[in-house]
Amino acid sequence: HLLEDAFNQIMCYSRKDLQRSKLYVSFVGEDGLDYSGPSREFFFLVSRELFNPYYGLFEYSANDTYTVQISPMSAFVDNHHEWFRFSGRILGLALVHQYLLDAFFTRPFYKGLLRIPCDLSDLEFLDEEFHQSLQWMKDNDIEDMLDLTFTVNEEVFGQITERELKPGGAGIPVSEKNKKEYIEQMVKWRIERGVAQQTESLVRGFYEVVDVRLVSVFDARELELVIAGTAEIDLADWRNNTEYRGGYHDNHIVIRWFWAAVERFNNEQRLRLLQFVTGTSSIPYEGFASLRGSNGPRRFCVEKWGKITSLPRAHTCFNRLDLPPYSSFSMLYEKLVTAVEETSTFGLE
Repeated sequence: HLLEDAFNQIMCYSRKDLQRSKLYVSFVGEDGLDYSGPSREFFFLVSRELFNPYYGLFEYSANDTYTVQISPMSAFVDNHHEWFRFSGRILGLALVHQYLLDAFFTRPFYKGLLRIPCDLSDLEFLDEEFHQSLQWMKDNDIEDMLDLTFTVNEEVFGQITERELKPGGAGIPVSEKNKKEYIEQMVKWRIERGVAQQTESLVRGFYEVVDVRLVSVFDARELELVIAGTAEIDLADWRNNTEYRGGYHDNHIVIRWFWAAVERFNNEQRLRLLQFVTGTSSIPYEGFASLRGSNGPRRFCVEKWGKITSLPRAHTCFNRLDLPPYSSFSMLYEKLVTAVEETSTFGLE
């Protein structure tokens, strides 16, 4: 019941408490102080559930099964406005306390958070066909070509109704002269369709945690990178920002095997290895040099530890992988894959 527990805890705090208090996370039945390992795990687990389309608040964007956006069907979820406020608070807490989320959103979503109006190019993230038809209209002379007015047909509970894009829109024909305004109104309608109130609740929750001055310096792309990190792992950057302990060094045969194994991994396996060691599968937007541990910046570390019969283990608070000195590449590869694929808790120690 992690999601319900988190909702009940976080929603009972006032705006003042959320902005002033230090964040402290502990899991029931687990010992240990929060040296940021539990916090990172918390944000990873909560975001993976909260933003999962399975729960009905969000849906996958039109272009992939990777980025999500607010679902129009969320209007049927019980207490959905409070859940969106909670979602906004989670986004805000992650941003303020510098934790990454296991969720990637569409560009219009980030613009909504920043209260920046969307433009035609943003529509591509939501509805490619709709975007293409409006793009055609923008690029071509439409005088005497299209029989359009400032209205749109909208489906509500199975009934098609005509909605005016502006007061008196039904009586205003679209012309070459006013098509720019028509396109802007259509973009606004399509992006807000069925989700305007939910977006407002989420944005409200976000600014109950975040001082508007903190994000005023960001554009949508920068905010995306700060909240979600980057998805494609840069192997050279990872290796260049890794430290070694216990006798290992960059040219040690076991370390060479380790990087050969990581090189053989696909991107998803690399993200899972990163998640195993650091508690999150996201990378800070500045790259691996900015990984954070229990007391501020802490680089990825590989330490020589244990017997060759042992599996590698992780310390998420310190971004450290304990790697036994295996006697062959195949043994290392097999043990590493087993540890990463079969471990359900991120920090084993």
